[in-house]
Amino acid sequence: MPAPFPPRRLPGLADAPHAIPYQGSKRQLAHAIVPLLPPDTVRLLEPFAGSAAVAIAARHLRIGETAEISDVNEPLMRLWQRVLAEPLALAADYERLWHEQLSDPKAYYDAVRTRFNETHEPHCLLYLLARCVKAAVRYNREGGFNQGPDRRRLGARPDAMRARLAATARVLTGCRAHTADYADVLSRALPGDVVYLDPPYQGVSQARDHRYMAGLPREAFVTRLREAVGRGTSFLLSYDGLSREGSTGERSYGDPLPADLGLLHLHLDAGTSSQGTLNGRPARTIESLYLSPALATRLGGPEAVHAILRPPSEAPTAARFRTPHPQ
Repeated sequence: MPAPFPPRRLPGLADAPHAIPYQGSKRQLAHAIVPLLPPDTVRLLEPFAGSAAVAIAARHLRIGETAEISDVNEPLMRLWQRVLAEPLALAADYERLWHEQLSDPKAYYDAVRTRFNETHEPHCLLYLLARCVKAAVRYNREGGFNQGPDRRRLGARPDAMRARLAATARVLTGCRAHTADYADVLSRALPGDVVYLDPPYQGVSQARDHRYMAGLPREAFVTRLREAVGRGTSFLLSYDGLSREGSTGERSYGDPLPADLGLLHLHLDAGTSSQGTLNGRPARTIESLYLSPALATRLGGPEAVHAILRPPSEAPTAARFRTPHPQ
Protein backbone atom coordinates (compact mmCIF):
# COMPACT_ATOMS: atom_id res chain seq x y z
CA MET A 1 0.00 0.00 0.00
CA PRO A 2 1.33 3.50 -0.81
CA ALA A 3 2.29 5.66 2.14
CA PRO A 4 -0.83 7.38 3.50
CA PHE A 5 -1.12 11.14 3.42
CA PRO A 6 -0.53 12.49 6.94
CA PRO A 7 -3.27 14.10 9.04
CA ARG A 8 -3.82 17.75 8.35
CA ARG A 9 -5.59 20.59 10.11
CA LEU A 10 -7.00 23.57 8.24
CA PRO A 11 -6.86 26.63 10.53
CA GLY A 12 -10.14 27.83 9.05
CA LEU A 13 -11.95 24.80 10.46
CA ALA A 14 -10.78 25.27 14.03
CA ASP A 15 -14.11 26.83 15.01
CA ALA A 16 -16.39 24.92 12.63
CA PRO A 17 -19.55 23.94 14.54
CA HIS A 18 -21.14 20.52 14.77
CA ALA A 19 -24.66 19.89 15.96
CA ILE A 20 -25.02 16.13 16.14
CA PRO A 21 -22.60 13.70 17.83
CA TYR A 22 -22.29 10.68 15.57
CA GLN A 23 -19.80 7.82 15.63
CA GLY A 24 -18.00 7.56 12.31
CA SER A 25 -18.30 11.29 11.69
CA LYS A 26 -15.80 12.63 9.18
CA ARG A 27 -15.28 15.79 11.20
CA GLN A 28 -11.51 15.25 11.43
CA LEU A 29 -11.09 13.89 7.91
CA ALA A 30 -12.99 16.89 6.55
CA HIS A 31 -9.68 18.77 6.85
CA ALA A 32 -8.35 16.55 4.04
CA ILE A 33 -11.60 16.13 2.11
CA VAL A 34 -12.75 19.72 1.59
CA PRO A 35 -9.51 20.78 -0.17
CA LEU A 36 -10.52 18.25 -2.84
CA LEU A 37 -13.67 20.20 -3.71
CA PRO A 38 -12.86 22.10 -6.93
CA PRO A 39 -13.04 25.89 -6.98
CA ASP A 40 -15.90 25.66 -9.49
CA THR A 41 -18.07 23.52 -7.18
CA VAL A 42 -21.65 24.76 -7.34
CA ARG A 43 -23.32 22.36 -4.91
CA LEU A 44 -22.07 19.70 -2.49
CA LEU A 45 -24.37 16.70 -2.09
CA GLU A 46 -23.89 14.49 0.98
CA PRO A 47 -26.31 11.52 0.78
CA PHE A 48 -25.05 9.53 3.78
CA ALA A 49 -25.49 12.55 6.00
CA GLY A 50 -24.84 11.35 9.56
CA SER A 51 -23.37 14.40 11.26
CA ALA A 52 -23.02 16.20 7.88
CA ALA A 53 -19.41 16.96 8.80
CA VAL A 54 -18.17 17.51 5.26
CA ALA A 55 -21.09 19.74 4.27
CA ILE A 56 -20.60 21.81 7.42
CA ALA A 57 -16.87 22.15 6.78
CA ALA A 58 -17.41 23.15 3.15
CA ARG A 59 -20.02 25.77 3.97
CA HIS A 60 -17.97 27.06 6.92
CA LEU A 61 -15.15 27.73 4.45
CA ARG A 62 -17.66 28.94 1.84
CA ILE A 63 -16.63 26.35 -0.70
CA GLY A 64 -19.34 26.04 -3.31
CA GLU A 65 -22.60 27.94 -3.40
CA THR A 66 -24.77 25.59 -1.34
CA ALA A 67 -25.08 22.04 -0.01
CA GLU A 68 -27.71 19.34 0.33
CA ILE A 69 -27.64 16.63 2.97
CA SER A 70 -29.77 13.50 2.78
CA ASP A 71 -30.09 9.97 4.11
CA VAL A 72 -32.52 7.05 3.98
CA ASN A 73 -32.86 7.40 7.77
CA GLU A 74 -36.02 9.53 7.85
CA PRO A 75 -35.98 10.30 11.61
CA LEU A 76 -32.40 11.54 11.27
CA MET A 77 -33.37 13.82 8.40
CA ARG A 78 -36.37 15.12 10.34
CA LEU A 79 -33.90 16.07 13.05
CA TRP A 80 -31.70 17.84 10.51
CA GLN A 81 -34.70 19.70 9.13
CA ARG A 82 -35.42 21.06 12.61
CA VAL A 83 -31.75 22.01 13.06
CA LEU A 84 -31.94 24.09 9.88
CA ALA A 85 -35.43 25.53 10.34
CA GLU A 86 -35.81 26.11 14.09
CA PRO A 87 -32.60 25.50 16.03
CA LEU A 88 -33.67 27.49 19.09
CA ALA A 89 -37.01 25.69 19.44
CA LEU A 90 -35.18 22.39 19.07
CA ALA A 91 -32.70 23.50 21.73
CA ALA A 92 -35.58 24.33 24.09
CA ASP A 93 -37.09 20.86 23.61
CA TYR A 94 -33.69 19.28 24.29
CA GLU A 95 -33.25 21.42 27.41
CA ARG A 96 -36.54 20.16 28.82
CA LEU A 97 -35.50 16.53 28.33
CA TRP A 98 -32.05 17.19 29.77
CA HIS A 99 -33.44 18.63 33.00
CA GLU A 100 -36.16 16.00 33.35
CA GLN A 101 -33.56 13.21 33.31
CA LEU A 102 -31.68 14.36 36.39
CA SER A 103 -33.64 12.41 39.02
CA ASP A 104 -33.03 9.03 37.30
CA PRO A 105 -30.93 9.34 34.12
CA LYS A 106 -30.95 5.62 33.21
CA ALA A 107 -34.70 5.14 33.54
CA TYR A 108 -35.38 8.42 31.78
CA TYR A 109 -33.12 7.49 28.87
CA ASP A 110 -34.96 4.18 28.46
CA ALA A 111 -38.30 6.01 28.49
CA VAL A 112 -37.17 8.51 25.85
CA ARG A 113 -35.81 5.68 23.70
CA THR A 114 -39.18 3.91 23.85
CA ARG A 115 -40.97 7.15 23.05
CA PHE A 116 -38.67 7.85 20.09
CA ASN A 117 -39.20 4.38 18.63
CA GLU A 118 -42.95 5.03 18.75
CA THR A 119 -43.04 8.67 17.60
CA HIS A 120 -39.69 9.46 15.88
CA GLU A 121 -39.76 12.94 17.42
CA PRO A 122 -36.57 14.78 16.40
CA HIS A 123 -35.75 16.21 19.82
CA CYS A 124 -35.92 12.72 21.32
CA LEU A 125 -33.36 11.53 18.77
CA LEU A 126 -31.11 14.48 19.58
CA TYR A 127 -31.25 13.57 23.27
CA LEU A 128 -30.46 9.90 22.52
CA LEU A 129 -27.49 10.85 20.33
CA ALA A 130 -26.17 13.10 23.09
CA ARG A 131 -26.50 10.39 25.74
CA CYS A 132 -25.88 7.04 24.02
CA VAL A 133 -22.65 5.07 24.33
CA LYS A 134 -19.87 6.62 22.21
CA ALA A 135 -22.50 8.45 20.14
CA ALA A 136 -22.84 5.12 18.34
CA VAL A 137 -26.24 4.65 16.71
CA ARG A 138 -27.54 1.08 16.80
CA TYR A 139 -30.79 -0.32 15.40
CA ASN A 140 -32.44 -3.68 15.93
CA ARG A 141 -33.84 -5.86 13.15
CA GLU A 142 -37.17 -4.03 13.34
CA GLY A 143 -35.48 -0.66 12.85
CA GLY A 144 -35.79 0.41 16.49
CA PHE A 145 -33.07 2.46 18.14
CA ASN A 146 -31.55 0.10 20.71
CA GLN A 147 -28.26 1.62 21.84
CA GLY A 148 -27.87 2.00 25.61
CA PRO A 149 -26.90 5.12 27.56
CA ASP A 150 -23.42 6.16 28.57
CA ARG A 151 -23.84 6.14 32.35
CA ARG A 152 -20.78 8.33 32.89
CA ARG A 153 -22.30 11.44 31.35
CA LEU A 154 -25.61 13.23 30.88
CA GLY A 155 -25.04 14.59 27.37
CA ALA A 156 -24.15 18.12 26.31
CA ARG A 157 -25.47 20.76 28.67
CA PRO A 158 -28.40 22.76 27.28
CA ASP A 159 -26.46 25.98 26.81
CA ALA A 160 -23.71 24.18 24.89
CA MET A 161 -26.26 22.36 22.74
CA ARG A 162 -28.10 25.59 21.99
CA ALA A 163 -24.88 27.25 20.83
CA ARG A 164 -23.99 24.27 18.62
CA LEU A 165 -27.40 24.12 16.99
CA ALA A 166 -27.55 27.88 16.35
CA ALA A 167 -24.04 28.00 14.88
CA THR A 168 -24.66 25.00 12.64
CA ALA A 169 -27.92 26.48 11.36
CA ARG A 170 -26.10 29.72 10.50
CA VAL A 171 -23.36 27.91 8.61
CA LEU A 172 -25.91 25.84 6.66
CA THR A 173 -28.21 28.76 5.85
CA GLY A 174 -29.91 28.12 2.52
CA CYS A 175 -29.01 24.43 2.52
CA ARG A 176 -31.53 21.62 2.22
CA ALA A 177 -32.03 18.43 4.25
CA HIS A 178 -34.27 15.67 2.94
CA THR A 179 -34.82 11.92 2.95
CA ALA A 180 -33.39 10.24 -0.14
CA ASP A 181 -31.55 7.14 -1.31
CA TYR A 182 -27.93 7.71 -2.33
CA ALA A 183 -28.58 6.21 -5.79
CA ASP A 184 -31.20 8.87 -6.52
CA VAL A 185 -28.83 11.61 -5.37
CA LEU A 186 -26.05 10.28 -7.59
CA SER A 187 -28.35 9.99 -10.59
CA ARG A 188 -29.46 13.64 -10.45
CA ALA A 189 -26.07 15.23 -9.77
CA LEU A 190 -25.28 18.05 -12.21
CA PRO A 191 -21.91 18.79 -13.85
CA GLY A 192 -21.06 21.52 -11.31
CA ASP A 193 -21.96 19.35 -8.31
CA VAL A 194 -19.71 17.20 -6.16
CA VAL A 195 -21.17 14.22 -4.29
CA TYR A 196 -19.50 13.10 -1.07
CA LEU A 197 -20.35 9.48 -0.19
CA ASP A 198 -19.69 8.02 3.26
CA PRO A 199 -21.62 4.72 3.18
CA PRO A 200 -21.59 1.90 5.74
CA TYR A 201 -18.25 0.14 5.49
CA GLN A 202 -18.05 -3.53 4.56
CA GLY A 203 -16.73 -4.38 8.01
CA VAL A 204 -19.79 -3.02 9.81
CA SER A 205 -22.77 -2.93 7.46
CA GLN A 206 -23.44 -6.64 7.90
CA ALA A 207 -22.50 -6.75 11.58
CA ARG A 208 -24.90 -8.24 14.09
CA ASP A 209 -25.22 -5.01 16.06
CA HIS A 210 -26.86 -3.28 13.05
CA ARG A 211 -25.23 0.12 13.12
CA TYR A 212 -27.37 1.29 10.24
CA MET A 213 -31.06 1.09 9.48
CA ALA A 214 -30.23 -0.54 6.14
CA GLY A 215 -27.13 -2.37 4.99
CA LEU A 216 -25.36 -1.59 1.73
CA PRO A 217 -25.00 -4.62 -0.60
CA ARG A 218 -21.60 -4.27 -2.23
CA GLU A 219 -22.54 -5.47 -5.72
CA ALA A 220 -25.42 -3.03 -6.06
CA PHE A 221 -23.25 -0.22 -4.72
CA VAL A 222 -20.50 -0.94 -7.25
CA THR A 223 -23.12 -0.90 -10.02
CA ARG A 224 -24.34 2.54 -8.94
CA LEU A 225 -20.75 3.82 -8.86
CA ARG A 226 -20.08 2.44 -12.32
CA GLU A 227 -23.17 4.23 -13.64
CA ALA A 228 -22.07 7.49 -12.00
CA VAL A 229 -18.60 7.20 -13.54
CA GLY A 230 -20.24 6.63 -16.93
CA ARG A 231 -22.30 9.80 -16.53
CA GLY A 232 -19.20 11.83 -15.65
CA THR A 233 -20.35 12.52 -12.09
CA SER A 234 -17.83 14.14 -9.76
CA PHE A 235 -17.76 12.27 -6.46
CA LEU A 236 -15.57 11.48 -3.47
CA LEU A 237 -16.06 8.24 -1.59
CA SER A 238 -14.91 7.22 1.88
CA TYR A 239 -15.08 3.44 1.87
CA ASP A 240 -13.18 1.05 4.10
CA GLY A 241 -9.52 1.16 4.97
CA LEU A 242 -7.40 -0.52 7.64
CA SER A 243 -5.92 -0.11 11.08
CA ARG A 244 -2.25 -0.47 11.95
CA GLU A 245 -1.64 -1.86 15.41
CA GLY A 246 1.99 -1.13 16.21
CA SER A 247 4.23 -4.02 15.21
CA THR A 248 1.37 -6.55 15.17
CA GLY A 249 0.39 -5.80 11.59
CA GLU A 250 -2.66 -4.50 9.78
CA ARG A 251 -6.37 -5.28 9.91
CA SER A 252 -8.43 -4.40 6.84
CA TYR A 253 -12.04 -3.22 7.01
CA GLY A 254 -12.89 -4.56 3.55
CA ASP A 255 -11.74 -5.26 0.00
CA PRO A 256 -10.72 -2.44 -2.34
CA LEU A 257 -13.23 -1.39 -4.96
CA PRO A 258 -12.75 -2.84 -8.48
CA ALA A 259 -9.86 -1.24 -10.34
CA ASP A 260 -11.84 -1.09 -13.57
CA LEU A 261 -14.01 1.66 -12.10
CA GLY A 262 -11.06 3.94 -12.78
CA LEU A 263 -11.24 5.64 -9.37
CA LEU A 264 -8.23 7.42 -7.91
CA HIS A 265 -7.56 5.56 -4.64
CA LEU A 266 -5.98 7.57 -1.85
CA HIS A 267 -5.03 6.58 1.71
CA LEU A 268 -5.47 9.08 4.52
CA ASP A 269 -3.98 8.75 7.98
CA ALA A 270 -6.97 9.50 10.22
CA GLY A 271 -4.96 9.42 13.43
CA THR A 272 -5.20 7.19 16.48
CA SER A 273 -8.19 4.86 16.57
CA SER A 274 -10.42 5.79 19.51
CA GLN A 275 -11.88 2.29 19.55
CA GLY A 276 -8.41 0.74 19.64
CA THR A 277 -7.43 3.00 22.51
CA LEU A 278 -10.53 1.96 24.47
CA ASN A 279 -9.62 -1.68 23.87
CA GLY A 280 -6.05 -1.15 25.09
CA ARG A 281 -4.59 -1.74 21.62
CA PRO A 282 -3.46 1.64 20.24
CA ALA A 283 -3.73 1.70 16.46
CA ARG A 284 -3.57 4.13 13.57
CA THR A 285 -6.62 4.31 11.32
CA ILE A 286 -5.95 4.52 7.59
CA GLU A 287 -9.02 5.57 5.61
CA SER A 288 -9.54 4.94 1.92
CA LEU A 289 -10.75 7.88 -0.16
CA TYR A 290 -11.70 7.40 -3.80
CA LEU A 291 -12.11 10.14 -6.40
CA SER A 292 -14.13 9.66 -9.57
CA PRO A 293 -12.33 10.27 -12.89
CA ALA A 294 -14.41 13.38 -13.53
CA LEU A 295 -13.46 14.91 -10.19
CA ALA A 296 -9.77 14.04 -10.56
CA THR A 297 -9.82 15.73 -13.97
CA ARG A 298 -11.47 18.88 -12.56
CA LEU A 299 -8.67 19.03 -9.99
CA GLY A 300 -5.93 18.73 -12.63
CA GLY A 301 -5.18 15.01 -12.50
CA PRO A 302 -3.64 12.61 -9.97
CA GLU A 303 -0.42 14.56 -9.43
CA ALA A 304 -2.36 17.72 -8.68
CA VAL A 305 -4.55 15.78 -6.23
CA HIS A 306 -1.46 14.43 -4.48
CA ALA A 307 -0.03 17.94 -4.26
CA ILE A 308 -3.22 19.20 -2.60
CA LEU A 309 -2.92 16.54 0.12
CA ARG A 310 0.74 17.08 0.93
CA PRO A 311 1.53 18.97 4.14
CA PRO A 312 0.84 22.71 3.89
CA SER A 313 4.56 23.47 3.96
CA GLU A 314 4.85 21.57 0.70
CA ALA A 315 1.54 22.58 -0.90
CA PRO A 316 -0.20 25.66 0.56
CA THR A 317 -3.69 24.79 -0.69
CA ALA A 318 -5.64 26.46 2.10
CA ALA A 319 -4.97 29.90 0.60
CA ARG A 320 -7.71 29.40 -1.99
CA PHE A 321 -10.43 29.07 0.66
CA ARG A 322 -12.67 32.01 1.39
CA THR A 323 -13.00 33.54 4.83
CA PRO A 324 -14.73 31.09 7.21
CA HIS A 325 -18.42 31.63 7.83
CA PRO A 326 -18.95 34.10 10.70
CA GLN A 327 -20.27 32.47 13.87
